[in-house]
Amino acid sequence: MTFFTSESVSEGHPDKIADQISDAVLDSILSKDKNCAVACETMIKNSLIIVSGEIKTDLWVDLEKIVYEVIKNIGYDDISKGLNADNLSIINLISKQSKEIHDSVFDKSDNCIGAGDQGIMFGYACDETESYMPAPIYYANKLLVNLAKKRKSGEINWLRPDSKSQVTVQYNDGKVLRIDSVLISTQHKENISQKEIRDIIINDVIKKSVPAKYLDEKTNYIINPSGSFIIGGPYADCGLTGRKVIVDAYGGYARHGGGAFSGKDPSKVDRSASYMARYIAKNIVAAKIASRCEVQLSYGIGISKPLSIYVNTFGTSRYLDDHIIKIIKENFDLSPKGIIDTLNLKNINYFESAAYGHFGREGDNFTWEKLDMVEKLRVL
Repeated sequence: MTFFTSESVSEGHPDKIADQISDAVLDSILSKDKNCAVACETMIKNSLIIVSGEIKTDLWVDLEKIVYEVIKNIGYDDISKGLNADNLSIINLISKQSKEIHDSVFDKSDNCIGAGDQGIMFGYACDETESYMPAPIYYANKLLVNLAKKRKSGEINWLRPDSKSQVTVQYNDGKVLRIDSVLISTQHKENISQKEIRDIIINDVIKKSVPAKYLDEKTNYIINPSGSFIIGGPYADCGLTGRKVIVDAYGGYARHGGGAFSGKDPSKVDRSASYMARYIAKNIVAAKIASRCEVQLSYGIGISKPLSIYVNTFGTSRYLDDHIIKIIKENFDLSPKGIIDTLNLKNINYFESAAYGHFGREGDNFTWEKLDMVEKLRVL
């Protein structure tokens, strides 16, 4: 028997506010300038928001409007909730991308020809959930998605935007056996008893988000363990872009290269190659080549091909990992341009990925989740 725990945070968590602002800036530019270069970083504390980074574009974007709309959409419309979108101070510290970096990554027509930076990127998939994600992070994210839906619909009118979850899964011989504990800390308005919060969160959120077969009389429900949670958002904690990279990926169940995703255009392989590695791993597992698969890609700045490819199927495949690497090289274009074209990364909105995880999601903006290589891989 083994136990594994993953956590997630909501869209109202300060770090996720920062991620969403950074991706909203990216989307605003990329929608009109497909050859832009964007590396946007955000910090938020109290009502002060600092937006910084390096951007190459001829467009003008209304930064104040972008920030306002992100904060308002999250639900921070009154200072009693931790932030008021109508009363913000914004500092713009954005500068131009270094010419040395630009010239090594883009050709004279501003087409991406090389990796936007050096680094290592990991992708992972397994067959323990329908989304090919590890169960702990899958359910940790699902809990907060459903919590947000109930808050925004008014079904639970005392909820506030800031919240966190944590799920501990018990495994038996590598298979999900049960959920040992579920922890939710959620911001709430005043004058709500912790007993009422506990009862509603357990019955209306947890038990409607997690399959009943994984919950039993020994499952430990931990709700607001610190007691009341009235002060939240950036008045309770400072937020930074890229500080929740494990939440964004696989909840610690698989390795992570360390690079953040949000605020980066697809020439930045920290983001695009991580998406490609997930795409490859997911199609391999869906094709039943392995029941678990981790893919690592490494790149050098300005270089068009990966420096290395690593695969680990953890003994779950009838094929040698070296053979799977050969299959990957023959069937996937791993150049930065190839990744961008394969996943259509210049024509999607990244904002949706900035909260509740970048992987195991559905919709047109998660092109790396498509399973269009399964049939081809099955016959190899």
